[in-house]
Amino acid sequence: MSSYRALAPWYDALTRDVPYAAFADFYEKLFAADGGEFSLLLDLCCGTGTLALEMSRRGYDMIAADGSEEMLMAAREKACASGAPQPLFILQPAQELDLYGTVDAAYSSLDSLSYVPFAALRECFRRLRLFIRPGGLLVFDLRTPEFLRSMDGSVSVDETDGVFCLWRGRFDRRAGALRYGMDVFERAEGEMYRRSAEEHTEYAHEPEAVMAELRALGFTNVRICPDGPMAGPDRVFIVCKRGE
Repeated sequence: MSSYRALAPWYDALTRDVPYAAFADFYEKLFAADGGEFSLLLDLCCGTGTLALEMSRRGYDMIAADGSEEMLMAAREKACASGAPQPLFILQPAQELDLYGTVDAAYSSLDSLSYVPFAALRECFRRLRLFIRPGGLLVFDLRTPEFLRSMDGSVSVDETDGVFCLWRGRFDRRAGALRYGMDVFERAEGEMYRRSAEEHTEYAHEPEAVMAELRALGFTNVRICPDGPMAGPDRVFIVCKRGE
């Protein structure tokens, strides 16, 4: 089963509670506190592009990368209809990032890097260090291991006009990952629904181990930021600078 193939057309409708403006405010607060020049940004794992477009409206030049073709197609359609300056959308998983030059800062939101497997996370950070300018910022959030373990056996339901989504979680202790199956029921004709299924995996990255990896790769001022949007016992924000 493929992630975000069936979900992509409905992702925005099912995530209407995400405070994208608060994320943008948070990143801008970090830029202002740093005092450097921030004009070209990377939105890594941009999804359907809502936050990239918000940052574009605020005057930033945006590169938006994602590993899902379906999510990027939704992002491009949204961007074309928005009237906002168009981000550069590129189809690349986080661990295969390959830009033409450097950006002033990179961010990854909504625990997107939790989907990067343990063995690939170091390569993701190595590439980010390569493509962030010296002194530039990297900001991202992760689901905490405690939260992912707590979701073992959980079942949840979400419904909006035209779609019904059933979510089932199972924590694989050997793999250190939460695997969850998602059944998406799209209204077809009359009372008929079309069912699609996909599977997602989030890895229980330990924040202290992640920060140690960043330091080993040459990032500096690596720290946990407690005031990020949606931060709490289930989500941690990590901020760091690309070393000289």
